[in-house]
Parts: sequence; C-alpha cells; structure tokens
Amino acid sequence: MHLQVELACLLVGLLAGTVAGGVAGLAIAAFGWMLVLIAALDATELWIPDPLIAVLAVGGLLAASILPPPITDRLIGGVAGFGSLWLIGFGYRHARGVEGLGGADPKLFGAIGLWLGWRLLPAVLLCAALVGLGVVAVRVVTGRAVARDDALPFGSFLAAAAYPGLLLMIYLMP
Repeated sequence: MHLQVELACLLVGLLAGTVAGGVAGLAIAAFGWMLVLIAALDATELWIPDPLIAVLAVGGLLAASILPPPITDRLIGGVAGFGSLWLIGFGYRHARGVEGLGGADPKLFGAIGLWLGWRLLPAVLLCAALVGLGVVAVRVVTGRAVARDDALPFGSFLAAAAYPGLLLMIYLMP
C-alpha cells in the first residue's frame, strides 16, 4: 500500500500543477493528498479519523479565497453533502436495523462539498457509487465471495470521485 500511496500522491501533484500554478495549484494538490490519505485509511482499516475530515473541511473554506466555487456554494455543499448521506444512512439503519454506511462517510462528503460546492455533489456521489459497484463486480467475476453484509470503504470511493471533480471544475472554469 505504501508504494500505491506515494504514486497516487505523485499523480495528484502532477495533475494539480497541470490545471493551476502557484498557491491555487498547491491548494488543489493539498486537497488531493488529503483524499489519498483518507482513501488509503478507509481502504485498509475501514476508518476515517475525524481530525483528517476537519482539516479537509477547513481547507475547503480557506480555499474559497483562491479557487471557485464561491463560499455560498461551498457552504451549501457542506450541508447538502453531510445531510444527504446522513439521511441515507439513517433511512437504511431504520429500514434494515443495521448500519449501512460508515459514520465518517457523511462527514467526508460534507467536507468534499466545502471544496466542490453543491453543484458537483450529485456527480461525485454517482461516480463513487459506480466505483463501488465496479469493485463488487470485480469481486464476483474473480470468484471472491460477496455477502450482503460485507463492508466496503465508501469513503475511498468518494475520495476517488472528488479529486477528478475538482480538477475538471478548475480546468473548465473560464
């Protein structure tokens, strides 16, 4: 896993430098590096520490001074990101009687919303869900047993979808 994290961080830095230079490029890289760390922890431990999410969230608010979207879109994104996944988790827990979403996933999606704003959140959630379905499909095709109660690192999938979203947003902005 160590080599994969280093290579992912290298790719994050290269991509950030491609879409923006200076402080903006550094902010984009920092967002990506935090997501790599969060994804690695979630993938290996099924755990995302709250302090990492807090740093990501604060970074999203601070980045509003140098990167789009505007702060109002970011604040709406933070609330919408957290609220949407919290409601999904709440509904699943009450319908099925078991946890279906990790407690850090809504917080992470809220922090991602503080970076991307509310407009990109549906695309990020869709991409993350598709990545998760792809992981399950690969497990099934390769003959690995998949049970209904198997835990998947959804935070890793959110992280994998969020960074390209930010890159595209910055690249496509006039």
